[in-house]
Amino acid sequence: MSKFKKKKGGGLPPINTAALPDIVFMLLFFFMVATEMREDTLKIKNSMPVADQVEKLDKKNPVSFIYMGSPKEEYKKLGTQARIQLNDKFADVDEVIAFIGAERAALREELVPFLTVSLKVDKESNMGIVGDVKQELRKANALKINYATGTGDATSNM
Repeated sequence: MSKFKKKKGGGLPPINTAALPDIVFMLLFFFMVATEMREDTLKIKNSMPVADQVEKLDKKNPVSFIYMGSPKEEYKKLGTQARIQLNDKFADVDEVIAFIGAERAALREELVPFLTVSLKVDKESNMGIVGDVKQELRKANALKINYATGTGDATSNM
């Protein structure tokens, strides 16, 4: 009797999966680089006023945006008066408190005091709607307010 026996049938060798993690990480890296984060779709005209002494907001602090201006041409059926846009929908002034509450609920507990509300107001809008929004922000205790502007010569706003 011999010590070594020959295999019978052999079959298919198992699939080599050693390169599989490399492929998965390459795909993950590709999609992280190629994907563009979606911003809000503006439904209002938003040509912001310009200023010559502006500061950028810190990226580390959370920022919520409230847009104000007259509706674009495709939304003219809603009227020509200045409207408020919260995220991707038109809203009334009384919905601002609920919006701020939802934004705070989406944040981690330690970031809630650092929430800044950035108002992006069209330069042709009247200040009445801005004053109403500011009153609602006071009621919601959102006291860190920022006015977004473009950079340029401030005399061109007149």
